[in-house]
Amino acid sequence: MIKVIVCGGCGKMGSKVAQLICQDKETELTGIIESSSHPDMGKDWGVTLGMGETGIFINDNLEDIIRNADQIVEFTNPQVSLEHLKIISKYKKPMIMGTTGFSSKEIEIINQLAQGIPFLLSPNMSLGVNILFKLAAETAAALGDNYDIEIVETHHRFKKDAPSGTAKKLAQQIAKIKGINLDEAVIYGREGIVGERKKGEICIHSIRGGDISGEHTVIFSTLGERLELTHKAHSRDTFAYGTIQAIKFMKDKPAGFYQMKDVLKIK
Repeated sequence: MIKVIVCGGCGKMGSKVAQLICQDKETELTGIIESSSHPDMGKDWGVTLGMGETGIFINDNLEDIIRNADQIVEFTNPQVSLEHLKIISKYKKPMIMGTTGFSSKEIEIINQLAQGIPFLLSPNMSLGVNILFKLAAETAAALGDNYDIEIVETHHRFKKDAPSGTAKKLAQQIAKIKGINLDEAVIYGREGIVGERKKGEICIHSIRGGDISGEHTVIFSTLGERLELTHKAHSRDTFAYGTIQAIKFMKDKPAGFYQMKDVLKIK
């Protein structure tokens, strides 16, 4: 059995992952971490979700329970995630990070702190989205420089960061394969008299509304035709199932940096 702590285990994403961990025969939930201000702090996690008693009590101190875990899964916010990573690196535990919204400086800190542990960072645990990363990069390479590239991402009204981590990674994958500097090429939406579209731009548009789980479209457009690659998540279940696969993949892995493409065995 793989013993797992879920940080952010009362949130929409974390609670779904924690439930699947309880249901899977190869995994065992050993802890739920939440903010000290959470209204259900100290209560039985299962009772708060209407599942009945689980014996897993909501805690706000990862270090108190980390010794009882084989892996830690993180779905919180950037600041909390960095604090948890400091603790996890101290105890040399594997970590799966699903938090989004990190700045470039925070990513640098993550890369430093995660040295010496098995560490998987992904802005999107969906298996389909990770195929989209590969297809978008390959399409950009095949079509060349005559196609304009736009990325449109749509999420529920409650999402706090924009653009989504998935949209950012799509742009990063495309920029990398085209050999361009993303910081110089990317723009976020348009307003006013912006003039003719510049060659090589990668523009990201963010839409927020209702309860949309997540949609991402990469548009490749040129004179005479348009190609669109789209992924639509119907529910959070797809991200949660991908996380379970990642947990199983990370079992007994040596220290190093991993991605969902490693889970899927995508080159």
